[in-house]
Amino acid sequence: MTDSLHWHQRIGDQRNWIWRGWQTRYTCVRATQEGSSTPLILLHGFGASIGHWRHNLTELGQHHTVYALDMLGFGASEKSAAPYGVELWVEQVYDFWRTFVRQPVVLVGNSIGSLVCLAVAATHPEMVQGIVMLNLPDSSVLESPRWLRGTIALLSPLSRPALGIAKWIFTSPLVFDPLFMLLRQPRLMRLWAKQAYASPTAITDELLEIFSGPTRDRGAARTLRRMVNAKSKSKLNTTAKVVLPTLQIPMLLFWGLKDVMVPPKLARLFVNYNPNLKLIEIENAGHCPHDECPELVNQEILSWLASWAVVVDKSLVEEGRGVEMMKG
Repeated sequence: MTDSLHWHQRIGDQRNWIWRGWQTRYTCVRATQEGSSTPLILLHGFGASIGHWRHNLTELGQHHTVYALDMLGFGASEKSAAPYGVELWVEQVYDFWRTFVRQPVVLVGNSIGSLVCLAVAATHPEMVQGIVMLNLPDSSVLESPRWLRGTIALLSPLSRPALGIAKWIFTSPLVFDPLFMLLRQPRLMRLWAKQAYASPTAITDELLEIFSGPTRDRGAARTLRRMVNAKSKSKLNTTAKVVLPTLQIPMLLFWGLKDVMVPPKLARLFVNYNPNLKLIEIENAGHCPHDECPELVNQEILSWLASWAVVVDKSLVEEGRGVEMMKG
């Protein structure tokens, strides 16, 4: 049984890559069957790593070359004093693609990884042939009542100083670091995982090791503080509400109906923004359906890829016939 192997042995050929002077980690599983097509790049969620794809890499890698990347600050990548945020991770993914792949890919993301997928597609469309998202934590599609927006606008100048002071206190090393040391303990880590998973049986010692291991790296507490304090300086608006209507590529969205971290009602709102977005709702899954229901998710991804790959192949054939007719 594959699952009897340690998770490090089930996630392909891990390597380090120095990006802008920072050490990062990635893995690659080469396609094992002939006729493989579009490569995949897998992007984990917040607090996760390439180990979170241990149930997906081998199966997806039968038909596609699959890469998985530890975004800077996560997993085995360096816990550096970097300007963290979606924009930084978009640049990392793009540079990774230019260095190792150099052909159009399908991006697969979970949680914050889905946000990065959308932002990459918006800023570097030449590299993205399709997107798979395992939930999408973006509330931009929610419409607040006008009176509520007006109230927030009035209170914002008054509340901003108080919130700033509270955030400064919370992220002070004297407060934040001891709290971080406490929260990374296995018992509390398990309680956190219960918020992300619908099934208690999915929260194994292996999963807790994947989540907790990077928290013991040098600089881990400082890195999380910087992420909490991060301020986006990007002038680009890469929210789902703005990006989704502009994309002409195939997109697949999975959503666990027992997700308590991001409400499932968001899923159908996203679908309204683009007819190319296919939604698959999973009854017995939470925030990480690829880990709770990997057999279902793997098969759905492969079937979806095969369905539109056939369409692309047919269009290329027709294009070729047109060229021949013009020559004739």
